[in-house]
Order: sequence, then C-alpha cells, then structure tokens
Amino acid sequence: MRSSREVRERSGSAAGRVRAGLSVVLLVLACLLTPLGAMSTWAKYEIGDSDNYVATMAPLASDPDVQQNVADAISTEIMRHIDVGPLQSAVEPFLQDAVLSFAETGTFRTAWNAANRAAHDAVQDALNEGGDRAVTLDLAPIIEQARNQLVEEGVPFARNIPVEHTEITILENLGTLGKGFHMLQVAGIWLPIAAVLCAAAGIALAVRRRRAVVATALGLALSAGLLAVAVAVGRSLTLDDLPPDLSRPAVAAVYDALTESLRTASWIILALAVLVAVAGWVSGRLGWGRGRRTGRD
Repeated sequence: MRSSREVRERSGSAAGRVRAGLSVVLLVLACLLTPLGAMSTWAKYEIGDSDNYVATMAPLASDPDVQQNVADAISTEIMRHIDVGPLQSAVEPFLQDAVLSFAETGTFRTAWNAANRAAHDAVQDALNEGGDRAVTLDLAPIIEQARNQLVEEGVPFARNIPVEHTEITILENLGTLGKGFHMLQVAGIWLPIAAVLCAAAGIALAVRRRRAVVATALGLALSAGLLAVAVAVGRSLTLDDLPPDLSRPAVAAVYDALTESLRTASWIILALAVLVAVAGWVSGRLGWGRGRRTGRD
C-alpha cells in the first residue's frame, strides 16, 4: 500500500500542475487582452467622446495638406455656382488663394471644429447601426465663414457665393468595421481592467513568480509591438485603397491624428514591459549568483 506521504506528494504534485496551468492561461489571457484594452479605451474615450474627438481633429486645421484639400473642395464647389464669364479661369486660382488665406485664421479653426463635431455624430450613428452608409464631413459652415471673409475683403462676387451642403466622404463601408468598433466601445475600460486582474492572478498563482513576471513582461512587449505594427499596417492599407480623387497626404494626416494616442500607448506599454523584463532578469541573475556563493543554488 502507498504511504500517506506518497499520497500527499502525488496530490501536491497534481495540485501544483493545475495551479501552474491556470497561471499560464491567465498570463496568456492578460497578454491578449492588453492590446484589445488599449483599443477599447481609445475607441470609447477618444473616438467615442465628442469633445475628445473634436480636440483630436482640431490640430489638423493647421495642417497644410488638410488646408489644401479643404481649399480645393471649397473652391471647386464655389466655382460650380458662380459665372464670371471669360474671367473664370483667372478667378479660380484667385479664389483658391483666398480660401487658403482664410484657412490660416482663427475663424477657420472654429468652423473646422464645428464641422467635425457634426461629423462625429454621423460617425457614431454609422458605427452603432453598421451597414454601408458613408460618413461625410459637411463643409457648409466653413464655406459660410469663407464667404463672409471674402465679403469683408471686398471681393466683388463674394456675396453671390451660395452656402450649400458640400460633403466630402471621410469613412465608408463600415459594415464589419462598425460592428467590431462598437463592441470595443461597449467594452471600454473593462478590457484593460480584466487584463490587469488576469496578470495579477496569474503571477500570484505561479510557482516561480519572478520567471512569471519576466515571461508576462515579454508577452506584453510582444503584444504591444504587434499593436503598433497593426496600426502601421492599417495606415498603409487605408492609403492604398484611396480613390484617386482623394488627397493621400490629407488622409494620412487624419489617420495619424486619430491613431496618435493608440500608437503612443503601444510604445509606452512596450517600453515599460521591456524595462520590467530586464529588471526581473537582472534581479534573478544577481540572486542566482548569491545563491551559488552561499551554496543555496
């Protein structure tokens, strides 16, 4: 018959294996949830919040590529509604220069923010409802302010410029993307909280906690690096699929502005994770050296 000691050893060994397996599962889950948590926080609190979204887009009012793209769209639309006879070809570049000059004013920035606030509502509706509806930015508030500026400057035909809804497409075909994005917004802060809890529980259950910390840090560094790569790949795919009539530099500026905090978060997680991994490895080596000198290990 087996002794009680053998039974206890076998039972303890089985419990240790279960504990170690559960620790691994929790730590892997933490590494997987971390990039999703960064994305869900970004989706809910930057893209989902109207004030934060407008604040994110506001600096683009000073971006030369965005200014040029808006000026081209406004000038083209205005020229469709005015007739200056044989001076048409001379008026168009003059008008474009005037709109570009207006784009450098505080009034333009105010109108730009108003247009983006209205566009944010359309983005949220499209993401919540899904489907293939395009999301557009209405330039009417900007056209109205540009007309007022031209009238003040004494441009002869400025009073004849109509203020109509002039839309440019900023997002389209949100079917699959919309559903995934909406799920991230619903998850919000709970995904990063779940990642932290899984990491803490996994390390607490680990038999060799220092090794668990180092392994977890390396896993988080890998997941954060993959998130940074995904953002870069998304940028490349977005620009590659642009229709020829859209400005590549302007769209790139918009993409970079919208994903800046997500890129920053991925690099911060990567740097901190590498730092923790190195610190854990160094402390382990120092402990191993002391163990050898004292005969403990």
